[in-house]
Amino acid sequence: MQTNHTSKVPEIITLYWIIKIAATTLGETGADLFSMTLNIGYDLTIALFLSLFAISLYFKLKQGHYTPVLYWLTFTTSAIAGTAMSDYIDRTLGLGYLYGSSLLLGLLLLILAVWYFNEKSLSVDKINTPKIEIYYWLAFLVANTLGTALGDYMADDLTLGFLSSALIIGGILLLCAVLHYFTRTSGILLFWLAFVLTRPFGATFGDYLTKNQLQGGIDIGTVGASAFFAAVLVVALLLELKRVKTQTAEPPH
Repeated sequence: MQTNHTSKVPEIITLYWIIKIAATTLGETGADLFSMTLNIGYDLTIALFLSLFAISLYFKLKQGHYTPVLYWLTFTTSAIAGTAMSDYIDRTLGLGYLYGSSLLLGLLLLILAVWYFNEKSLSVDKINTPKIEIYYWLAFLVANTLGTALGDYMADDLTLGFLSSALIIGGILLLCAVLHYFTRTSGILLFWLAFVLTRPFGATFGDYLTKNQLQGGIDIGTVGASAFFAAVLVVALLLELKRVKTQTAEPPH
């Protein structure tokens, strides 16, 4: 994809997906850390991270260009809030994973439809106005919530388990990459498929790391797993900062 220096979001390259998977997996382990390990519950976890998401988004909307730290801070808070909201819908409200996933999928499709109706595009290369950026982040927040519910539905309701679910979703993501590089399949369609699916991949893989053996995991714990993915996120973010700095230092062609 071509670089759009006026865009307020990152290029969709391999490094983007590495950071995104690390951030979404941290969203799963981080939400469980706060709601379960620290035992503050879903309500307070949602309130805390939705507030952080709103604050981050406020400053993000005021910026006229892409800055990696603020962008990925906004994204990660949406991922943690999304996990907690999904668990609240599925467990506290008792809708279950299937109905919760269906509800969230409908909401995501509605946001994308309104976005397309008003802007005539769902491209994520041209996020350069506050209105489009709000559509973008609302879609991301709902997609993050949907991904958690979908991952839990596969692992629990379909009894596939965390590891098998992660491997199945990983295979579909690999197929999306093959279609992107070797076919003329719509890049926008493949992006949104991959964006939604990386969330349940992160959710199921995160659960595989944190849940105990009786639950189908390897019991690293939410603290250890969150620390690991936070470290991966920081390293990848440093690489992104270096890439952006090098790119902006290059003279325009």
